[in-house]
Formats: sequence, structure tokens, C-alpha cells
Amino acid sequence: MKNLVAYITTGYPSLDFTVDMALALGEAGVDTLELGMPFSDPVADGPVIEKANLKALQNGFKLEHLFDASKKIAPHIDTLWMGYFNPFYHKGMDFFIDQAKQSGVNGFIIPDLPLEEAKPYKGMMKEADLSLIDFIAPTDSKERIQEIVTEAQKFIYLVAYAGITGSGQKEDLQAIISSIKEYTKTPVYVGFGVDEKTAQEKAKGVDGVIVGSAFVKVLLDDGLNNIQKITKISALAREIKEKINE
Repeated sequence: MKNLVAYITTGYPSLDFTVDMALALGEAGVDTLELGMPFSDPVADGPVIEKANLKALQNGFKLEHLFDASKKIAPHIDTLWMGYFNPFYHKGMDFFIDQAKQSGVNGFIIPDLPLEEAKPYKGMMKEADLSLIDFIAPTDSKERIQEIVTEAQKFIYLVAYAGITGSGQKEDLQAIISSIKEYTKTPVYVGFGVDEKTAQEKAKGVDGVIVGSAFVKVLLDDGLNNIQKITKISALAREIKEKINE
């Protein structure tokens, strides 16, 4: 069974909605939830997630809101925090590790933290029984892949193309998937550009997919009320889970 990871932006349209949406995604077959930490400059994300980040910040999002929501969500679905390194740097990794342990969160995804800078934190995370997710891009060499996967935890985030989330580019990933699997048994999940149309193709040769922009587009649809958003995103998650396992 291939796994589905779902990203949603914490605090948009509201914190209560985030909790309800997260629990509904768990019921819809999502295996792991990425709770996005709104940030003013989400460099790896496309315009859809960037817009949701901005709206959440305009709504008054604070880190305490992430921690409060996580305590209600993490007991019911495997939860990771996805955020940029700036808050981790300013508050300290120890602070976030402590909050994660209190919340029941299982690890972090920090897309702008390169391997070399992540190494000092790997030991801290392992000691706390938390995961720091590693990224591999199609442009990485075999030597680089081997270095990255040596201490990979939980799963490897394979970026489907060089660029930003949601841009829908295509790239043949089979060669790089084979290279990764030469060096590790850690599951490989593919992200960037995964939706109900592309999921089946993107899931070839990997152990799961990561979906963000496709769900956040629905979050941003002002033509839907909150119940309709939850219903539509849950249906989308079920469809994607089914397609990646056909």
C-alpha cells in the first residue's frame, strides 16, 4: 500500500478549520499530515501555498496556534511540521523539539535547510525520537544521493522537478528513483505537482506521494463554505489514495 502525505496551511481559513480538516483527512485515508507553518517568504512554494501563507499571517497566525492545533491533531494522525528554517533558527531547535514532544508531532520538514547545515540537528532529532526529512532533487548526483540517504529518517522527499510546488512540470524520475533505492531501504515519496490527474503516474516506482497545492487550492476557494471545503478535499484525498494504489 502506497502512502499519501497531505499538506495544509495551519490557521487558514481558521484554526478550528485546520483541526477539523486534519481529522477529516485522516479519515479519508491520508497516512501523514504536513502541517504548514505560515511564513512570509516560502521560497520552495508556488503562488497557491504562498497565498495561503499570507492569508494565515493576515489572520494573525502565531506559532502558539500551531502547537495548540497539533495537540488536537497529532494523537489521531501521523503529523509533521513543515516550515522554513528562519523560525527554527530564531527560536532554537531545542524549543521546537520540546514543543513537538509535547504536541505528539513526529518530525519536521524544512525545505531550505541543506544537508550540510542539517547535520548538527540530526543527532538531536534522533535522540528525541523525531525525524528530520531529507530532500533529493532530480539534479543530484549519485554521490550526493548516497550522502543524503545515509541517515535518512522516516521517508525521503523526492522533489519531482527543479522549481516550486504546484507548477505542474514533468520529469522522468525512474533513473533517480533507482539510484536512491541502490543506497537505502528508506521509503521514497514524490512531491511537487502531484494531484488527482498526475498521482498515478508520479507514484510509479515510489512508496508514496506528497500533495499540497491541489488541496490548498480548495482551501482558497471563496465560493465554498468550510463544510464544502472539507468534503471536497476529503474526496480528493480518497481519489488520490485510490489512484496511487491501482
